[in-house]
Amino acid sequence: MTSVQGTAVDIPTEDGVADAYLAHPGDGAPRPAVLLFQDAFGLRPHLRSMADRLAGAGYAVLVPNVFYRQGRAPVVELPEFIDPDARPEIFDAVTPLVRALTPELAMRDAGAYLRWLADRPEAADGPVALTGYCMGARLSLLTAGTYPDRVAAAAGFHGGRLATDAPDSPHLVAGNITAELYFGHAEDDPSLPPEQIERLAAVLTEAGVRHRCEVYDGAPHGFTQADTASYHPEADERHWTALLDLLKRTF
Repeated sequence: MTSVQGTAVDIPTEDGVADAYLAHPGDGAPRPAVLLFQDAFGLRPHLRSMADRLAGAGYAVLVPNVFYRQGRAPVVELPEFIDPDARPEIFDAVTPLVRALTPELAMRDAGAYLRWLADRPEAADGPVALTGYCMGARLSLLTAGTYPDRVAAAAGFHGGRLATDAPDSPHLVAGNITAELYFGHAEDDPSLPPEQIERLAAVLTEAGVRHRCEVYDGAPHGFTQADTASYHPEADERHWTALLDLLKRTF
């Protein structure tokens, strides 16, 4: 692991300024860029530590606060350990934020994040990789289909509502994707029932997208998030192995 430098940054968008976290190896040399999309709980110390781990593996990692329209992070005040069963008001606070971020707004923002990375000396020239968690898995899939010339690989972990009947369901962008995809699904995830898992895999296969979709046995929704009650250490380490393997194949 190399030394890592982490910095708070601001990214101009068409609708304002998104605060974000940028992590990269301390030598400042340009590295392949990874855009990391948050879960519903937002930009917080745990996501910064995830970015630092990726940066230590040799990447320039950007984690935007996708809820920036509602304020700078933390948009919702969170306890150090997040247990929605014990604190149901947490979901009451974050759910409106998730719903307000429509695919149209999210993809407008994704374009801004990608343009910003293209101009940064810490990020190597060429396409980037994406990884996303929970709602971020949807954003990862949508971004891969909306900006295919800018995305070489995209991953999503414990994503929900990836292949619904809605007219703006993320799986409908499959035909535009040129990146290699990886999805690590939680076995215990009401937001992604088996029929959606099957639909996503079928659509990606039909579109000729290079992909792997795996169900992590025994893992609950949110299994990568160590500051929550959903954390599953074995599934989290499996996620890191899969993600780093994808990045090595990409770059």
